[in-house]
Amino acid sequence: MRTNTFAKGMRGKNTHRRNDNALPAKKPHDVIPPLAPETIRVVPLGGVEEIGRNMTAIEYGDDIVVVDCGIQFTDSDSPGVDYILPNVRYLEERKGRIRALVITHGHLDHIGGIPYLIERLGNPPIYTREFGALLIKKRQEEFPHLAPLDIHIVDAEDKSIPLTPNLKVRFFGLTHSIPDSTGIIIETPFGDIVNTGDVRVDNENGVPSEKEVEQYKMFKDRNVLLFTMDSTGIEKPGFSPSENHILKNIDQIVGTAPGRVIIATFASQVERIIEFFLIAKKYGKKVVIEGRSMRNNVDIIKHLGLVDVSHVIPVDEIEKHAPNKIVMIATGAQGEEFAALMRMANKTHKFVKLNRTDTVILSSSIIPGNEKSVGKLKDNLYRHDAKIITYLDSDVHTSGHGKRGELEWVHKQIPYKFFMPVHGYHYMLKQHAELARALGTPAENIMVPDNGSIIEIQDKGTKIVRLREKAPSEDMVVEGFTVGDVSDVLIRDRKMLAEDGMFVIIAMVNTKTGRLKKSPDIISRGFIYLRESQELLNEARAIIRKSIENTAVGMNPINFDYVKNAVNEDVSRFLFQKTNKKPIVIPVILSV
Repeated sequence: MRTNTFAKGMRGKNTHRRNDNALPAKKPHDVIPPLAPETIRVVPLGGVEEIGRNMTAIEYGDDIVVVDCGIQFTDSDSPGVDYILPNVRYLEERKGRIRALVITHGHLDHIGGIPYLIERLGNPPIYTREFGALLIKKRQEEFPHLAPLDIHIVDAEDKSIPLTPNLKVRFFGLTHSIPDSTGIIIETPFGDIVNTGDVRVDNENGVPSEKEVEQYKMFKDRNVLLFTMDSTGIEKPGFSPSENHILKNIDQIVGTAPGRVIIATFASQVERIIEFFLIAKKYGKKVVIEGRSMRNNVDIIKHLGLVDVSHVIPVDEIEKHAPNKIVMIATGAQGEEFAALMRMANKTHKFVKLNRTDTVILSSSIIPGNEKSVGKLKDNLYRHDAKIITYLDSDVHTSGHGKRGELEWVHKQIPYKFFMPVHGYHYMLKQHAELARALGTPAENIMVPDNGSIIEIQDKGTKIVRLREKAPSEDMVVEGFTVGDVSDVLIRDRKMLAEDGMFVIIAMVNTKTGRLKKSPDIISRGFIYLRESQELLNEARAIIRKSIENTAVGMNPINFDYVKNAVNEDVSRFLFQKTNKKPIVIPVILSV
């Protein structure tokens, strides 16, 4: 094992406390009982009610080992939020006992939370394979002002690594979609805890390859106490198409295309990107890389010498070469607004204008929630005369997450006692639990967790239970420079602003009489167009005057908070009756 130290950083340190009277008090979390002797505690802190932000803590005696530290990307349900993080308050309260953070692989849903959370965890050593280490390092360059990370690079031939007298960690190879993907074995006094991370099975027509069979042979004689496994692909039957099959199809397309070939895929599909380089080289074509995340990962590929990149040219030289000698590898297959492919589709790309001899390959499936943006991308692409090929038209993509048949095969390779599905929505975990039962695991030996569930293997590994108490599991978020909790009230207000707008009232009240000095001013954004709503505004002003004066006249001194509440209620009710909308009403009452 080799040790290295990388620079790290974080945009925000502490939980952001907002001075907002509308925010509810934080509900106190359960008082969690101390860990009993000869008991192993497993706490999923993320990744078991969603896809993303994967993180699990394993605790024995005075020691804790954390597996993965990911982020979840946001959607329309979390406006104003950059990323969602696992809630690590349980670990913060025990950070002096954290002995290691071990990483299964380098995708952001497994490493993206490190810059924001590692300091809260007490800066434990990080154990990872080399490609994951380089991706962590690359991301840390965005956070240059914090102390270095203590990264230990684990080689493929490394055996068990002693973290404490009672806990050892061992990595084992498996198949995903990024180099150095591994599973994790935590060796405890009562048996192994096995975490696959994300996993698929390399196969040809449903027959696992020799490599797959070989890499799972190590479990034949191991005592696997608890098996935890990726559930993302459980609802899809059978086996995924093999990566070789996908690459053969893309090879044929590249070899016969009359002009440029533009391949859009996830920047995280590193192993496939390496093959794209080889295919381009085979046909004597130059490669153009477009997209920041794609260029970052290609830099790492180049650094490790994983493939010859001498035929890469900058995008501004694309016109110097014949169109049929160009392969472009780009980001944007999910319809991201400013990604390279969308800019080509909507004719705003500086160097690439699509034409009828171009072939565009979308080598990715649609991430749930991105259907609308991908539909918009395809709509814009089809306005050009280029040939468009998607995974629905041809086998040009296979997932890094195994389908049900693949997961079933892996179950049969690992003789475990207890099973806990992870990595997926709750219904995926339940379906995975049903698979384990169908394969013969007793129902009492299967545990389907939520984020924050405290699972214990008690009595020297003889039974598995879920405690009544839970670890804190409310979302932690990144918002600009701050990291911390976000209130449901704030999210609700942001959604209301987005959907119904705001209605601001500015009124000046004579503190002696309680009457308005002049007609109130009204500012509206995202609710109504003021110039076309004069009748409504005049009625609103009358409601405002009546509400303020009925409340404030005779009050000495005037309770302005009481007056604001009355105006808010009266105006909100009036606007809803007139428009069937509920804008956020903000009364500003000035005393004169």
